[in-house]
Formats: sequence, C-alpha cells, structure tokens
Amino acid sequence: QVQLVESGGGLVQPGGSLSLSCAASGRILNIHSMDWYRQTPGKERDLVAHITSGGSTHYADSVKGRFTISRDNVNHTVHLEMNSLKPEDTGVYYCNADVLVRAGMLVNSWGQGTQVTVSS
Repeated sequence: QVQLVESGGGLVQPGGSLSLSCAASGRILNIHSMDWYRQTPGKERDLVAHITSGGSTHYADSVKGRFTISRDNVNHTVHLEMNSLKPEDTGVYYCNADVLVRAGMLVNSWGQGTQVTVSS
C-alpha cells in the first residue's frame, strides 16, 4: 500500500556531509511521524532523528547539532542533512513513517535502506 524509497547514501570522509532523502508513495491520506534509523551489523536499528507532522523534531544524543531532519508534507518526503560526519555514523539508514492509508487505518512502513560509510 505504501512504499518508502531512500536515496543519497554513499562514501564520505570524516568531517564531510551527506544528504539523505526518502519519498513515500502509494495510498496516502496523511503521514504522521517520519523517522530515520541507523543499523550496523549485529545490532538493532537505532532511532537517529524523528519529526512530527507539525515539524517538531527529536534527535539521538550522538547526532545532535550535526544532523537535521526536515520534511515536505506536500510531496511526502523526509530528508536528513548530515554534517561533521564521524566513522561511528557508518551504517544502513532506514526511513520509517506512520502513514494514514484510509480513515482509521495507520500503517507503519519501512524503506529498503541506504548505506552510509564514513571512512578515510
């Protein structure tokens, strides 16, 4: 019913910047919260950044002051601007969203993930 597609990952040197985007498509009446998660091998997905439909944001302590999450409610997209990247930011970044697909039905959806590697 809902598809999330991430883009923008890649290889960057420490101290560099990357921008991630996630576009939602399908049966969408409205999108509530949108999030970015990060996963490294052998570990669970951890929340990196969260944004509500009204634009309120929350960040993991490890990325505060370096990452910025934003969203476009008209085009159903969410972005993650990552600055001053560190090797520990390396991982697969996943987009997640709570999507209202019809009245009273909220669906939680995940994207396929995009790899971010911070290395010299």
